Amino acid sequence: MTQAQETPDTADAAGSAQPVCRRLVGRSAVITGGGGGIGLATARRLAAEGARVVVADVDEKAGRAAADEVGGLFMRTDVTDAEQVEALFAAAKEAYGSVDVAFNNAGISPPEDDSILTTGIDAWRRVQEVNLTSVYLCCKAALPYMREQGRGSIINTASFVAVMGAATSQISYTASKGGVLALSRELGVQFAREGIRVNALCPGPVDTPLLRELFAKDPERARRRLVHVPVGRFARADEIAAAVAFLASDDASFVTAAQFLVDGGISGAYVTPE
Repeated sequence: MTQAQETPDTADAAGSAQPVCRRLVGRSAVITGGGGGIGLATARRLAAEGARVVVADVDEKAGRAAADEVGGLFMRTDVTDAEQVEALFAAAKEAYGSVDVAFNNAGISPPEDDSILTTGIDAWRRVQEVNLTSVYLCCKAALPYMREQGRGSIINTASFVAVMGAATSQISYTASKGGVLALSRELGVQFAREGIRVNALCPGPVDTPLLRELFAKDPERARRRLVHVPVGRFARADEIAAAVAFLASDDASFVTAAQFLVDGGISGAYVTPE
């Protein structure tokens, strides 16, 4: 499909078709955790905007299905393994000639990560490796290609919990997302004059399989979170994907080192509407 042809549609909250911009034609995008949830929604959105997508996931079946759906490339990748991460970005460069967008999105939120009083050191380390160290590895691997090009957009998935506290704690998850936020801010400043933008995406609670699994085991935890969202619902994955597409595009050309909150107002609320 060329830019002159009819653009694909996506659905809004009411289910009506809305046109999708074609802001990413000719650009390549690497998406970690692309086999499901926010990653899958983003693969669909970026492909609809014209990007050539590389889907990375440790789940080969889901990742390959996502790549096939969007006509992209799949790379089975353990994002905690430096060699596999380097191979991922090298494959994107070889296949498409550039690395224009890196959406470093892979993450976990296991039930054993809870209060600091009960979370063991093994659970702490595993979450830090997947949620924070992987972002470090992906940025480190993507940046040389972007510096050579003189352009690029890195979007790292942090969370609204990086900017506020919660009594229903997931201590390692929260700490890891705070690390992602700080790392993104520093890289955004460091590489700004080389044409590379680095931003931290901070979603609120998103209706994904990961969240549904967590809250199905603890409905009270879900209720306690939802009551604080001014919009009155959890986000849809496609709403987060739309934010990624904006940050990836030239529409965000003056946005870098930012904490980009897409949280339904949760981080700005003292009390919520009744």
